[in-house]
Amino acid sequence: MQELNYDVNSKESNHKDEVISFKCELQENLQKAMKEFVEDHPNWDQYRILQAAIAGFLMQKGFQNRDLTRLYIGNMFSMSFKD
Repeated sequence: MQELNYDVNSKESNHKDEVISFKCELQENLQKAMKEFVEDHPNWDQYRILQAAIAGFLMQKGFQNRDLTRLYIGNMFSMSFKD
């Protein structure tokens, strides 16, 4: 399995809001489907799709975390949860 390359965004000072960027290869058909979805749904972008997908996958696999749930719900329903 190929290792993910990621860089920590050092501009964020709040650990809770820390953003990590990574690069990954997508199958061509998945990339095309994502592009078509974004074109049909302008309030979504590739980052929101991936965040919602990863959060949803983790929740389905039993990972329970309040911040993860907020991220998932926020991405799915365009909500912002600020403490």
